[in-house]
Amino acid sequence: MHFVVKFFPEITIKSNPVRKRMSRQLADNLRKLMRQLDDRIKVQKDWEKIDVIAPDAVSHLSDRIEEVLAHTPGIANFARVQQFPLGDLDDIYQKTLAIWGPQLAGKTFCVRVKRTGKHDFQSLDVEQYVGGGLNQNTDAAGVKLKNPDITVKLEIRHDKLNVIEQLHQGLGGFPLGTQDPVISLVSGGFDSTVASYLTIKRGIRTHFLFFNLGGRQHELGVKEVAFYLWDKYGSSHRVRFVTVPFDEVVAEILEKVDDSYMGVTLKRMMLRAGSIIAKELEVDALVTGEAIAQVSSQTLKNLSVIDSVTDTLVLRPLITSDKTDIIRTAREIGTEEFAANMPEYCGVISVKPTTRAKMEKVEHEESRFDFTVLDRAVGNRVMQNIDQVMDDLGEGAPPVDIVTEPGDAIVIDIRHPTEEEVNPLELDGAEVETIPFYRLSTAFQKLDKEKQYLLYCARGVMSQLHASHLLDEGYRNVGVFRPENKKPQ
Repeated sequence: MHFVVKFFPEITIKSNPVRKRMSRQLADNLRKLMRQLDDRIKVQKDWEKIDVIAPDAVSHLSDRIEEVLAHTPGIANFARVQQFPLGDLDDIYQKTLAIWGPQLAGKTFCVRVKRTGKHDFQSLDVEQYVGGGLNQNTDAAGVKLKNPDITVKLEIRHDKLNVIEQLHQGLGGFPLGTQDPVISLVSGGFDSTVASYLTIKRGIRTHFLFFNLGGRQHELGVKEVAFYLWDKYGSSHRVRFVTVPFDEVVAEILEKVDDSYMGVTLKRMMLRAGSIIAKELEVDALVTGEAIAQVSSQTLKNLSVIDSVTDTLVLRPLITSDKTDIIRTAREIGTEEFAANMPEYCGVISVKPTTRAKMEKVEHEESRFDFTVLDRAVGNRVMQNIDQVMDDLGEGAPPVDIVTEPGDAIVIDIRHPTEEEVNPLELDGAEVETIPFYRLSTAFQKLDKEKQYLLYCARGVMSQLHASHLLDEGYRNVGVFRPENKKPQ
């Protein structure tokens, strides 16, 4: 098997030193990836292309080789070819006939030739000679120069003839490792995963940073999609997955910060923590999935106030993207199902969030915040190599019992107090307690261990996340109450 890989056009127009560096990096990346399949696969680079050559003994890996080439940044397209020493026009025709003849039956076709080097014939001469021969000696429906059913493509490079069997589109972008690294703040939803993909595609080694607001189940879901992105598009370079426990930070915000400034404050706390970790990893930029005006915290005014908390560069690849475009990209790259089933943790959603945050107001609100809580969260971060995060998934999260009738159990309403006050939970014949989710971990330790408790929230997301977290901590007297008229998010 022989594949000819073409560089992304932006690489070819770079200065000679940059082009050499990028093409060499792409070749090195492909060597690493091909060695993972079989060390007999050879990768050879010249000025115009990269050849990936696999012996017949590994022909069973053809589909996997194509999969790697299709998802490696820096490749414009790649072709599966049969390569021969260059002969005369009749020899070129005979080689093409053997490969394409049977496939032309009943089809219109044309022949297109790309030629590099000095020869005693022109590209048009080859097209006319080979096209005429195929038309006369096959069952083709005839030559059609515009919009034919089949285009027979040949490449003549100096003393070699490449008869192209299949041409595939590449990912584009720059080879991974040609740009400085970044840390992407990921939540597992559509936006952050697509933003991470775009930085990987642009040749940026992308680490992952997850602020855990909702316990083990959410963390494992985010790890799963991060591993998928890395494994499919960026596995030529090892990266880190960093988890920061942020539940105490959220609790501090909910108790100390004015309702309308909660979202902006949370984002500023995340950037503070992210900047510390970026410095530790010697990374100069953070990446977020924010798009202008998609939610209240993402107005230009709010983003300006959020960014002012750090000197670290913040990149937003999706800043002008529409949600439909983001979802379409997620579908194309294979993360749509992950994101669609990922619980969006919505614990810090203001009732009336500000869209025009004022710096003096933000600073006033943050003056009441205990920053030792943030320091403790950063200090308790867990940093793993990305290829190790799947070890956690194998252990499996504890199963959570979900019931539609409380029976003798005590129902704990874990919603935010403002939500609970507007729409209190009333159940006939069942005892209901109210413990906000941000106090639940501490409060649950003091509850009667002989009684059964069921957690409740409006969408059934936070309740399941926290129940799973409590089960993981060893409690066995907890489940989820989800009335039949309530649908999970």
